[in-house]
Amino acid sequence: MNVRRSISTTAVAGAAALGLVSLSACSGASTGAEKDKDGKLDVVASFYPMQFLAEQIGGDKVSVTTLTRPGVEPHDLELKPRQIAGLQDAGFILYLKGLQPAVDQAVAQAKVKNTVDAATLTSPEAHGAHEDGAHAEESHEAHAEEGNEAHDDHGAHEGEAHAEDSHAGEAHAAESEEPGGDGHAHEGGDPHVWLDPVKYAEVAKGVGAGLAKADPDNAATYEKNTDELVKKLGALDAAFRDGLKNTATRTFITSHTAFGHLAGRYGLDQEGIAGLDPESEPSPARIKELQEIARKEKVTTVFFETLASDRTARTLAKDTGLKTDVLDPLEGITERSEGADYLEVMRANLAALQKALGAK
Repeated sequence: MNVRRSISTTAVAGAAALGLVSLSACSGASTGAEKDKDGKLDVVASFYPMQFLAEQIGGDKVSVTTLTRPGVEPHDLELKPRQIAGLQDAGFILYLKGLQPAVDQAVAQAKVKNTVDAATLTSPEAHGAHEDGAHAEESHEAHAEEGNEAHDDHGAHEGEAHAEDSHAGEAHAAESEEPGGDGHAHEGGDPHVWLDPVKYAEVAKGVGAGLAKADPDNAATYEKNTDELVKKLGALDAAFRDGLKNTATRTFITSHTAFGHLAGRYGLDQEGIAGLDPESEPSPARIKELQEIARKEKVTTVFFETLASDRTARTLAKDTGLKTDVLDPLEGITERSEGADYLEVMRANLAALQKALGAK
């Protein structure tokens, strides 16, 4: 069974030797928002989507470091002892619980007062890819209809976060077993909320409020920057909604089922080769099922990503006579990314989807 690695015993022991034991000297918790020598709030972000929010909202009032360096697949992150020990000195920690077990454990140990879990800043919902069994036409049609309802529901509120999503009751919600067949799933469901601009805007608002609470002297700056970012995300949402409104097919195949929130938002049907874990391997039955789906739904493209192996995606495409392209889950920015930041890469993702789905 393929499961993500957690912090090793030696790493934790090393962290203690480097000073993690000093937590006991401060009654198990840090005393408040730490600032660096330049007077900036010291922010630690777990991985790129959290780093982007902290930098965009914090601006020149914060100093942001990330636990996941560019090019590292975040699900598999193993923290160094100095990273674990250094967390206790952060003035603000921003992470996404359920995505990186090593980070979850280290954050729990650090007990920093101003710690924000992005997963708590947006409403949970069910959505997803067809993960096993036959591909039901009824589910596909229902998904498309619900997607159109979602368009109407938030069309008049561009840039505003929504507490509910019209896909909460979808029949093909994410299940505990992934299509790759390893039986491993993220605790609490699909954590890739940043790939839905509306939900990402909800998270942005919560991060802005959290920074203002941690650093009230600069609250006005955080509020202003949050409003600006939410407007940009609103424009991105509108671009996706309009750009994917009319397409020849609503189904896309991707190597990693990271796009459930995005698919649910815009009435698309994600079919994953692997599950939520990008390293899980699909069963032969799943490959056969995907070949049948591709023919039935007139799929043109198999998507892969930049930080994980593309071998299975390319093999499936070759065997089925399909094209391949990149659909970036934005878990990190590297020289291979189709853009310099979240907004640019998301617009590149939109262009790739429009091409693959036959947007009109």
